[in-house]
Amino acid sequence: MRARDYFVGAAFALLAGGMAQSALAQDIKIGEINSYSLLPAFTEPYRKGWQLAVEEVNAAGGINGKKLVVVSKDDGGKPADAQTAANELVSSEGVAMLAGTFLSNIGLAVSDFANQKKVFFLAAEPLTDAITWSKGNKYTFRLRPSNYMQAAMLVEAAAKLPAKRWATIAPNYEYGQSAVAVFKKLMSEKRPDIQWVDEQWPPQGKIDAGPVVQAVAAANPEAILNVTFGADLVKLVREGNTRGLFKGREVVSFLTGEPEYLDPLKDETPEGWIVTGYPWYSIKTPEHDAFLKAYQAKYNDYPRLGSIVGYQTIKSAAAILAKAGSSDPEKLIAAAEGLSVPSPFGEITFRKIDHQSTLGAYVGKTALKDGKGVMVDSSYKKGSDYLPGDAEVEKMRPKD
Repeated sequence: MRARDYFVGAAFALLAGGMAQSALAQDIKIGEINSYSLLPAFTEPYRKGWQLAVEEVNAAGGINGKKLVVVSKDDGGKPADAQTAANELVSSEGVAMLAGTFLSNIGLAVSDFANQKKVFFLAAEPLTDAITWSKGNKYTFRLRPSNYMQAAMLVEAAAKLPAKRWATIAPNYEYGQSAVAVFKKLMSEKRPDIQWVDEQWPPQGKIDAGPVVQAVAAANPEAILNVTFGADLVKLVREGNTRGLFKGREVVSFLTGEPEYLDPLKDETPEGWIVTGYPWYSIKTPEHDAFLKAYQAKYNDYPRLGSIVGYQTIKSAAAILAKAGSSDPEKLIAAAEGLSVPSPFGEITFRKIDHQSTLGAYVGKTALKDGKGVMVDSSYKKGSDYLPGDAEVEKMRPKD
């Protein structure tokens, strides 16, 4: 009897194991990579955003009836670690696609991996223009509006300022270098009378704000372009306020209106900066209202821009997978090219020509309200209105 019980038990164990494997085979996995330990102010809301999206996708029936699962890894802010994570996700986890990344140099590293290994990659946050243009490849798509797009939005307002003498402050890596280059190019095209009198390139995450502020002040600009963010931005603003750098000068600033970067400034927030950002409290559209309600119900907190990026990355990935009906990279590419999907900011499209989405950004000015920084006079700029035409893209992007 004991022997019979053993074999019956073993048979049931094998059956259960087979059923579990069968269930796992029904899951569709996305491999997600980001700098969680390095940049929690952005990546924690980002994670909450994509987790909400996964819940919504699965509650609505998953991907053609299969459960969506996200396998997430932390790259620690290191390109080599991001490539290692990508390799593990593809080889060990069997993911259908890669998604995520924050820093531009890491986004480029994962994009290069995707191109070499022929794996679909949906870049979430990296902003360098190289991802879709000079180093673009057929396997890489990008969600966020690029440096070119955000620069074009800011230049639209900046070109109207009377200031002629400009200085720039930006982190010395791919994102900062790309942002300054494209802003200067677009600004000089609209305003040939502009003089660029100083450039400061502090290391990302390690700004020594005193000497930076002193050097910019010595150049005596009438306006400043700022590209720093996070802790570097807080240090720059504090030192700039102390030394009067911003007094009587116009400031144009990438990303500063995003809550994850604006909130830490608190009552030190400088007023009147022209910024891109996310004024979640003043957006009144049905699409955003639905997202805001769902996000606040789940987390009892307000969203940051990272929340939008994480949410829309997974929603877009799910739409691509559903349309492709397959995890084959070539079919995913064919499904994604020209695909239009809903978002909290309205419908967006992934362009076939360069794989850039038309997600836009809000542009407005910084202000103080109840001891906290906010965005005022903001308006949404559609990404499609700030992208170059096909002929120009073809000159910049390598042939597949």
